[in-house]
This record gives sequence, C-alpha cells and structure tokens, in this order.
Amino acid sequence: MLVSLTVGKVDAGVTIEFPSILLPPDIASGSIVDINVSRNKNSEAAAERSFRELQDSILSCFGAAEPSAPVLRCRNATQTSVVLEWDPIQLATADLLSLALYRNGQKAGNIPKPLAMHTTKISGLAVDTEYTFHLVLRTTAGTSASQRVTVRTHKMTDLSGITITTGILPAAVREGLAAAVERVGAKIVDGVRIDTTHFVTTEGRGLQWEKANELNIPIVRPEWVEACERNGRILGVTKFYLDALRVGPPFEERPGTAGTTSSAAAAAAAAAAPPPPQKVSPQDEAGSSSHPPEPTPENGSRQKAEGTAESDASSDDDDEEEEEEKEEQKAKSGGQDEQKMLADERDEKQLVARPKPTVEDGEEDNETDEDNNKAASEDEKGGKSPGDGASFQDVAL
Repeated sequence: MLVSLTVGKVDAGVTIEFPSILLPPDIASGSIVDINVSRNKNSEAAAERSFRELQDSILSCFGAAEPSAPVLRCRNATQTSVVLEWDPIQLATADLLSLALYRNGQKAGNIPKPLAMHTTKISGLAVDTEYTFHLVLRTTAGTSASQRVTVRTHKMTDLSGITITTGILPAAVREGLAAAVERVGAKIVDGVRIDTTHFVTTEGRGLQWEKANELNIPIVRPEWVEACERNGRILGVTKFYLDALRVGPPFEERPGTAGTTSSAAAAAAAAAAPPPPQKVSPQDEAGSSSHPPEPTPENGSRQKAEGTAESDASSDDDDEEEEEEKEEQKAKSGGQDEQKMLADERDEKQLVARPKPTVEDGEEDNETDEDNNKAASEDEKGGKSPGDGASFQDVAL
C-alpha cells in the first residue's frame, strides 16, 4: 500500500500520525509495519501548474484593467455660466469613492451620481473672466485627476453662447426667429438640455415648456431675440417673460361703454366745478341792509391794514394783562404762605406761654384749646392777622 503525505513544516523533529485505517487488516498489537518514504516530484509539478493557472485567471479578471482618469471638456459658455461634460467613468474592478470638481485649484464640490451624470453647469460666474476646471476621481484602486480645462466667459456683446429651445410658435414667427438667431451667432437645439439658456415660445403649454419650468430655464417671447439683435448685446429677460405684463394700446371707447364713459366724465366735471352762488331771500336782503356796505378793493385793503394794526395792538394789551394776572397770583400765593407761617409761630408761642394743665382744670383747658383752634382756623380762612383785623395781603401791598 502506498500512502502519500505532504510535509507542512520541517524542523528538528517531524511527528507523523499514521491513520490506523490505512494499516493492513491483519495488523494487531505488536505487529511490525515497514513504511517506505520517497519524494513524488510529478505530483509536485502538477500542483504547481494548477496554482499558477488559478493566479493567472484571477489577475486577468480583476487586475488587468485599472480605473482611467476622467476626460473633461467644455460644452458651452455664456456670460455668467459654463457647462462642462466628461466621458463615462471607467472604474474597471475598483469601487468608486467620489468625483469632485475643482475650480481655479480649489474644490467646488462633489458631483452627485457620477456614474449616471456626465455633465454639470456652473452658474454665477463673472463676465469676461477666465476660469480653470478639473476633476479628481477617487476609487479603491487609487486617485486620478483629469486634465485642466481653461474657459473664459463671454462679453456682453458676444451672443454666441446663447442656446435656444423653441416651444409653440407660429410658422412665420419661427422662421423669423431662426433667421435672427443665425444673425447674432447663437444656436437653436432640439429639446430642453442642460446647456439650454432660453426657452422661446408664445404659449405656455407642452412637454418642453414643463421641462423648462422644472430646470428653471427663462421662458421668453421671441421679441427678446429681436431686442438683443437691435442693441447688439445680451439683455435682461425680465420684461420679456412669457407671463410678463405687456404695454397695451391707449384706451379706446367701446360701443357698449359710451354711456359709462360719458357719465364718469360728467361726474368728474361736476366734482371739479365750483359750487353755484347762493340765492338771497328778501328777508336776508332786509336784514343785510342794517349791516355796513361791502368795502371796495381800495377800502378793503385799507381796512385790512388797519385791522392788522389793531389786532397787533390788542394782542400786545392781552399779553400785558396776562403778565399782570400772573404777578397778582404770585403775590397772593406768597401772602398766603407768609400768613400760614405767622399763624404757626403764634400757636407755638401760645403753647410755650401756657402752663401745664392739671387734673382739675383739664376739661377747661380742652375747651380753651378747641376755642383757640376754631379761632385760628377762622383767621386762616378769612386771611386776617391777629393784630389790627386787616388782611396781611393788604398790608403787604
């Protein structure tokens, strides 16, 4: 019986456990078995060939192709935007990590869904300015960058970047629009695309119109192209939007509104006309005869001047009277204050000069105090001094 064993490790001692199932059936305890050990080179060569074939198949399937660097190019440029496009990303057997766009050497952002999207639009650029763009691809097999693309935005007088998609237009308007677009150097494309700059139509309906709305593409009337051609430069689209208000013709009377217009005009004229003079009855004339006659223009001017002088004089007299009344009020208030102060001093002197009341004459003292208080209150109300009976105000004046 030939038994083949594979040596896994060679060191000072090699221990081989021989399975008993491989022994002859008549072997028992104490039997002596002879084992012949030799090297099988043919089996080794066959195993080596099988291993190499497996490695070559793995390399051909997973290691022969590498991710390719993106190829970037400019698709369209306008005064304030640039549309870039690139070839589909070739990842081979690697996994995609990210695809980033760089502008002037600085990262502008990652491209969303890079395996499905092959274009991008950069808006908000400066007019007549040069920019440099490139892509950086990161995968599990490494990082690679595209070539740098230099793009210069257009001047305001350069209309070659305008890309128009047409909607519903009359045949004559469509022909005139095509001729105008060709003269200014712009182009018309079929269908709404990422590089479409304007959607020109006269009616707001249709699939292309809906798509232009979704992509926020300006929807303008054909007059916008004609205005750009007349001015020789790109113009704003605010006044040329499809839903913008147009300047209509001057107002014209319609047959059905003639009566309304005439009645409105009559009402306005009546409101603007001065009120009619009032009629004077015979009684008013009799009553007015007692009044002086109306002054003539010359007498009226003199009377106005005299009235003005008299009013000025009367105003001065009124001012002087007001000042005198204010001074009298101040004097009265000052006299009353001084009178109150003297009354307080008198009460203090009486309290000091009066002896202390005893228990027996306590009732008489209380009556005396009440009489004194009543007298003091009457003096304060009447404004009389304790001396000669004349008011303090008269004495002061």
